[in-house]
Amino acid sequence: MSIKEFVQKFYKSDALIDSEILKTYLHPDVILEWNSSKGFIQMDYDSIVDMANDLSRAYVRSKVRISHIISEDDLVSVRYSHFVKTIENPREEMLLAHFATIWQIKDDKLYRGYQMSQFS
Repeated sequence: MSIKEFVQKFYKSDALIDSEILKTYLHPDVILEWNSSKGFIQMDYDSIVDMANDLSRAYVRSKVRISHIISEDDLVSVRYSHFVKTIENPREEMLLAHFATIWQIKDDKLYRGYQMSQFS
């Protein structure tokens, strides 16, 4: 599997709301540098897993719609929109945010991430 296919598989899975699936994609030394509307956040393995656990408590479904994905060497750039369904209203899909992320892949895992997001 190419690194581009690996990243596509990651976003098509339930990894963003299922920490057990997420763990299969993360390198033990993963670092995510995230510029969000709340400011700069640096996350490690544990904090990324904790975030997935938090999301799983609020949302019953998560869907990522990728609009752009490009790979070069050990890097994959992906632009996507993240949609969720809440526990309170599981029939209505809502846009959580738009993202642009660059992932460095090491040992067939997500190793370094550089992410920007904009809430809708």
